[in-house]
Amino acid sequence: MAEIARVDAELDLKGEICPYTFVKSKLELEELELGQVLRVVVNHRPAVENVPRSMKNEGQEVLGVEQVNDTDWEIIIRKAV
Repeated sequence: MAEIARVDAELDLKGEICPYTFVKSKLELEELELGQVLRVVVNHRPAVENVPRSMKNEGQEVLGVEQVNDTDWEIIIRKAV
């Protein structure tokens, strides 16, 4: 994944499952200004695909999805709408 210059907010959703991972990510993103970046950390494997897909469906920009260790993934989202 390309290096992100600035992350404006982080959300640790380890231990959460779908659909809560998306719902909580969406609520956190609503608090940000357009163009700001949210880093979401999940360890529920389905969320690795579901959160980015749902964010794209909502019109948000998914900058990257990357595995950070054996159990955790980060999803980087820029608020676009």
